Amino acid sequence: MPRAGYEGGMATTDVPEEPSQGQSLFTVLVALVANGLLAIAKSAAAALTGSAAMVAEAAHSWADTGNEVFLVIAERSGSRPRDEKHPRGYGRATYAWSMVAAFGLFTAGAVVSIWHGVTELAAESADEASYTVNYVVLGLAFVLEGSSFLQASRQVHGASRRFGMHPLRYVARTSNPTLRAVFFEDFSALLGILIAAAGIGLHQLTGNSIYDALGSIAIGLLLAFVAVFLIRRNMDYLLGEGPTADTRSRVIAGILEHPQVERLTYLHLEYVGPQRLFVVAAVDLVGDDTEDHLALRLRAVEADIERHPLIEDAVLTVAPPDEASLTP
Repeated sequence: MPRAGYEGGMATTDVPEEPSQGQSLFTVLVALVANGLLAIAKSAAAALTGSAAMVAEAAHSWADTGNEVFLVIAERSGSRPRDEKHPRGYGRATYAWSMVAAFGLFTAGAVVSIWHGVTELAAESADEASYTVNYVVLGLAFVLEGSSFLQASRQVHGASRRFGMHPLRYVARTSNPTLRAVFFEDFSALLGILIAAAGIGLHQLTGNSIYDALGSIAIGLLLAFVAVFLIRRNMDYLLGEGPTADTRSRVIAGILEHPQVERLTYLHLEYVGPQRLFVVAAVDLVGDDTEDHLALRLRAVEADIERHPLIEDAVLTVAPPDEASLTP
């Protein structure tokens, strides 16, 4: 008889699911539309007013727009089903394309903003043509970026509750790179808008354009920090980062609840894509079998485990009799 909690795949005590790729793609598309509109508006405002901080904000939005295109490619590339050439699927392509997007944020956003701010510090800047234009565009940007950030936040908060984690800890640790990228890019965009408004406001109050230029540099440094963080997290997953201890315990519990598994002595887990795990385990099966029959039963248990939506590939071997058992 099947053990309690087992439902044909991994057990109901198994690792909770992260947001689906459909949810992540929708979040990326919302951000793409918002950033595309803002890039045009900010560029027009920068051309009209000559504000260094607004130039930095325009560069930020253009970088984010390009990044969202790469993130859409990441979602589509990583969602392809596995085949003979890629037995563990194409999920790691998501991390590769997301890293390209993060590098674009660094070069097109951070470097341009810092360079322009430093250039403005060394030059005699002209007075603003219209502070009002800047404030209107920044206000519109805050609303649109806030809407995109709200969509990403809903996804993050829903998933973090399922995992019992703080939202910021979850979004830093999640295997979903597109969700992490949109969340932190939108968050940095909101901070960048506040920095730009402060720089422009101080310029207006004091008549000194140095504050505007410093605002551009500050935005660039903020983007550089976010870009480096995103690049490092994608590299971690490309190098085969494993799940948290809690997730490992849940997977152990799920395997042990399979009706054919007597004990588990070894487990290796690593992410091969967003919400996709590669599992290698050494198990003892119930009963006694000939070698041929045992191999067939192992393959059947592998197939059961792979029915879980989080398991991309499972490889089971026979546990040595003298090895200690693993427990959740």
